[in-house]
Amino acid sequence: MNNREICIEVCRIAKETGAFIRKEAAIFTRDRIEKKGLHDFVSYVDIESEKYLVGQLSSLLPGSDFITEEGTGERHNAEYTWIIDPLDGTTNFMHGINPYSVSIGLSHNNEYVVGVVYSIVADELFYGWKNGGAWLNGKQISVSPVSEIDNLLVATGFPFKNYSRLENYLKCLDYMIRNSQGVRRMGSAAVDLCWVACGRYDAFFEYGLNPWDIAAGTLIVREAGGRVSTFSGDEKNVNGSETVAANNKIFDEFRKITGTFMNPESENRQL
Repeated sequence: MNNREICIEVCRIAKETGAFIRKEAAIFTRDRIEKKGLHDFVSYVDIESEKYLVGQLSSLLPGSDFITEEGTGERHNAEYTWIIDPLDGTTNFMHGINPYSVSIGLSHNNEYVVGVVYSIVADELFYGWKNGGAWLNGKQISVSPVSEIDNLLVATGFPFKNYSRLENYLKCLDYMIRNSQGVRRMGSAAVDLCWVACGRYDAFFEYGLNPWDIAAGTLIVREAGGRVSTFSGDEKNVNGSETVAANNKIFDEFRKITGTFMNPESENRQL
């Protein structure tokens, strides 16, 4: 089974999972929430969705590994690894706010090769596979052509439990507010990255995420003609702890700006 065939099957699985989440959203009440940690919540919807995803994806690629938000699935140092978030944007879901999404990434020998993000309320399916382009509901998408910082619409995510770099983040946010066209925060990093991929946003930055938040979206941005890296510019080891995404024309400048604020000790230039 090649990457395109895998991607098609993953799209089906993502939409089936999204249908379950959509149905549960109509009857969900907040008394069914469990607290995992500081500002970190889970519901039976997350757990049941993840179990379904692991079962379906295990059948699709028997023997594959899993990196999952809720700890379902096992790791055996396999060739293929699924990186999944059954419900990216749980807090949005809890409050009945759009967006929230299903995010499914696949890596082959530590390289992202398939990405699928299903934005449930909007019924938008973003997907891509290595060297196959990026797609939204059957139409190919690409990043925006914006090439100047003051024309950027920037997406971000506020730190919600890791405040170790909050001061640096707020300085970076202040710069973006003053020097770009605007800043938006939606609450689903997977959707943020897909909106960069389709040109709705021009750039995205955030710290303190996890692999399941960004794996699928990273592949989709890259296949749409964009770039994703850490604040220091590492494009090979993007695991969510530091994430910068933008189109090719503005990426280097945008990455240097975020790096200057978020990793000032590693940047040689001053703004």
